[in-house]
Amino acid sequence: MEVQFTDQIEQLKLGAGATFHGEGILAITKALLQSGVAYIGGYQGAPVSHLLDVMVQAKPYVDTLGVHVEACSNEASAAAMLGASIHYPLRGAVTWKSIVGTNVAADALSNLASPGVVGGALIVVGEDYGEGASVIQERTHAYALKSTLALFDPRPELGNMVRCVEHAFALSEASNMPAILELRIRACHVRGTFEAKDNVAPKLSTKALIEEPAGFDYMRLAHPPVTFRHEKLKVEQRIPAAQAYITAHGLNETLPGPRSEVGLVVQGGLFNAVQRALQQLGLADAFGESQIPLHVLNVTYPLVPAELGVFCVGKRAVLVLEEGSPEYIEKDLMQALRRLDVQTPVHGKDLLPPTGEYSVEVVAQGLINFCERHLPDVDLAPAKAWLAGNAQRRADVAKAMGPLPARPPGFCIGCPERPVFSALKLAQQAVGPVHIAADIGCHALATFEPFSSGHSILGYGMSLASRAGVSPMMQRRSIAIMGDGGFWHNGLLTGVQAALFNGDDAVLVVMKNGYTSATGTQDILNTPDDEAKAEAERDANVHQSLAHKNQTIEDTLTGMGVQWMRVVHTYEVDAMRQTVQEALTSPFNGLKVIIAEGECQLERQRRLKPFVAGRLKRGERVERVKYGVDEDVCTGDHACIRLSGCPTLTLKDNPDPLRVDPVATVIDGCVGCGLCGANAHAATLCPSFYRAEVVKNPSGWERFMARLRETVTGWLRPEVVA
Repeated sequence: MEVQFTDQIEQLKLGAGATFHGEGILAITKALLQSGVAYIGGYQGAPVSHLLDVMVQAKPYVDTLGVHVEACSNEASAAAMLGASIHYPLRGAVTWKSIVGTNVAADALSNLASPGVVGGALIVVGEDYGEGASVIQERTHAYALKSTLALFDPRPELGNMVRCVEHAFALSEASNMPAILELRIRACHVRGTFEAKDNVAPKLSTKALIEEPAGFDYMRLAHPPVTFRHEKLKVEQRIPAAQAYITAHGLNETLPGPRSEVGLVVQGGLFNAVQRALQQLGLADAFGESQIPLHVLNVTYPLVPAELGVFCVGKRAVLVLEEGSPEYIEKDLMQALRRLDVQTPVHGKDLLPPTGEYSVEVVAQGLINFCERHLPDVDLAPAKAWLAGNAQRRADVAKAMGPLPARPPGFCIGCPERPVFSALKLAQQAVGPVHIAADIGCHALATFEPFSSGHSILGYGMSLASRAGVSPMMQRRSIAIMGDGGFWHNGLLTGVQAALFNGDDAVLVVMKNGYTSATGTQDILNTPDDEAKAEAERDANVHQSLAHKNQTIEDTLTGMGVQWMRVVHTYEVDAMRQTVQEALTSPFNGLKVIIAEGECQLERQRRLKPFVAGRLKRGERVERVKYGVDEDVCTGDHACIRLSGCPTLTLKDNPDPLRVDPVATVIDGCVGCGLCGANAHAATLCPSFYRAEVVKNPSGWERFMARLRETVTGWLRPEVVA
């Protein structure tokens, strides 16, 4: 049972005159349909995966419009989809998470941008820059510069975001440049309204097919010698055409203010933070009216020098608010003004931090620095007091609470990948430490305690490839960890194929949990089908019943020539430990693959909860497994916790007044995966864990046996003497 977007899909169907209510990313999705998009693709990844997930589930509806929707195997394949717009007047949109996704797609983007497009081409990227991001701290802006791609950074208000989508397609067609729309996390999740329009069925679509392919045109290929002509076209025609479109349609917004002696040039995505910061300085009201004029860049590339010159001329100084490094906009603005012989001083990173996310407090401090130089009459005392008060409150909280315990992210409760790393720790105790190449995915959480496992993370599905340089230099074999999502995304070719071709002696562990779990548990090629899931619901041992239901990975590896392969269920810790030891010590010289199989716990719970609720409602018998710790047996050495890291396996005070060490305990939230008991068995720990079956709606025979057991055990219990 996957996440359902029924309500969101209904929002996509709204027509002219209706009011859309919802999140920014859903507004973007609606805007695509209003713009006559013909095809949509992409790769999963927060915060923009919502777009693709909704579109995939909305396929029955978008089919009626003739719109093709495709979930792509990686970002490169998504970018390659836009090749449809090179020859044909087809509007296409793809989406992925930047910057890592754009890195993967870079080759296709370069070859797309060189010949240009005749149909509007739009890439929606999740630009989650800053400390709240989960990826490399780099910007998409560099790709726009190097490949000549129009870059939109819309002011995060739903009406404006929708307007930018519609104009992005039109600008792309007017200039032949593909366009990028970058959305920060806050823009994706900002809520609001806008007046909807009717969805537009594309003129050429799955309902109105192209009768004949385009004639051969060598100029439409990214191939020498015409690529040299393409470079000239970018500079001589495409950039000027894009700049003319930006000016003609007022895509960038100039907001006047009475303090016209200075001005702010603002990335569109930063507008809300800047307005809030201005309010703290008394330079804006609660409705967003600013005393300082603002030039809001909804399009951050290409810039329009004439537009910037008009805004900056005659001003005492201008401050550029540009999040991220390097300061592309600031440098381009300085160059543009000097060529126009506008001598207005430009500030930016000299008054603001060179790196990091521009929160309201960061922006406020930058504005204070700017005002101290160029608006000395502004009373900055309240703003400084506000910043100092915030800092003092944080200091007071820290002092009152003391140092907060570290809370690194961890695996979900019952995650099938946790026991694999328990087994790896145990195997290394016997074999010795080994080099472990980690990868992007849920399993990257093993780099935190208690596992602290992984020497490098160099790209999604790149773990096996990343150990190629170091493993021949190691005394022991190296291990590469890869998820099944990473396997299909990139690992099959960059890792497995290369290792087989070169005859590398290495160990690959593939986490086969059945989904691309880290990006939202989307389906992949080896996801169990509906029949297997239904069978799993009927099976009492549901967490193992999906094993071996889909052999796509195993068949693929066999077909490629992998000779040493083992399939082990992840919860069988001792079997996994022995398999890892075998792989590290086997006389077989070549690639050894361990398939660690165990269904994603989130998907399992989503499937089971409604099934169990239905059975309980019907009064049917339901059994749930729960684990616990016998506090009288627990020795308090906590080795079980150091080997597991499960959030439900924790500590409590020792009930024995003569023993001071706290004992282990299993708290509510346990899903009964059995890892704690399996670890205790595999590591020969104390026998303090017990397994209990909690039965609801038991049969009459079970009730009788329960009363009988209680009676017998009551006779055997010693009498307590006061």
